[in-house]
Amino acid sequence: MVRAFCFVFLLIITLHHATAQFELRGYANYMPSGCIMLTPNERYAEGIAYSSTTLDLNSYFEIEFDIYLGDKDELGADGITFVIQNDARGFDAFGTYGEGMGYGRFNPSFASGNYIAPSIAIEFDTYQNEIQNDPPCDHVAYLENGSSYHEQYWHNEDLSFNLEDDQMHNFRFSWNPETQEITVKLDAVVVYQGQRDLIQDIFEGQTEVIWGFTASTGNKHNLQYFCFRRIAYQEKPADENITYKANSSAK
Repeated sequence: MVRAFCFVFLLIITLHHATAQFELRGYANYMPSGCIMLTPNERYAEGIAYSSTTLDLNSYFEIEFDIYLGDKDELGADGITFVIQNDARGFDAFGTYGEGMGYGRFNPSFASGNYIAPSIAIEFDTYQNEIQNDPPCDHVAYLENGSSYHEQYWHNEDLSFNLEDDQMHNFRFSWNPETQEITVKLDAVVVYQGQRDLIQDIFEGQTEVIWGFTASTGNKHNLQYFCFRRIAYQEKPADENITYKANSSAK
C-alpha cells in the first residue's frame, strides 16, 4: 500500500520550482522551453544532467519532472534514467551508451567499462536488450550500482506498452528516510515501490548525494529530454510518531 505523507504547518517545507540549475555533460543542452535535451535524434549520443544542488537522504523529498522519450517506436532507442549517486567522479560520472543509457554497463556479470556507482537509478527503457533481461516492450525498472540488469520491471502488464508516443509523461520520485521507502510514479500510477537502506547499504553512510538524469542512443535513436517541475523536502521530524500525508496543493 502506498504510504501517504503530510507536510504539517509546524515544519518548514521548501519548494524549488523550474529555476533549478544543472551541470550538463555530453550532448545535454538547454532547450528554448527551459527543458533539458539529453539526446538529439542521432545515433550513439549520450547526455548527462545533474542538479548543482545535492540531496540530503536524511530528509523526506519528492522530485517531479516531465519526461519525453521520442516519437519513434521500432526505430527508437534507448531511454532515460533518473540517477541518485555518490560516484567519485561527481558531476562527471557517466555510464555506457546504448543499452547502458548513460548509466550502466553492457555486460551485467562483468564490472568493466564506464558505469555509475555507488548509485540507484530508475530506468525508462525504450528498447529490448535481452542481456539486461528486458521484456519485448518499453518498461520501468529499479537499478543499483551501475548495473542495467534487472529481475523485475513494470510495463502495465502490456507487451505493447510504449513510451515513445510523442507525449510528455509525468514522473515523480519520493524517498522517506524513516520507512526507507522509495516510491516512483509514472503518469500518477505507482510503477515501483521498494524498501532499501540507501544510506548504509548503497552510500556507505554518506547522506549528501548527487541527482539527475542520463540518457543515450545506439544505432537506433530518439530525441529525449526532461522538464523539471519541482522538488519538495522536509527535515526529519523530532516526533517519530507523526504521520505525514501528501500535500496535493504543492504543485
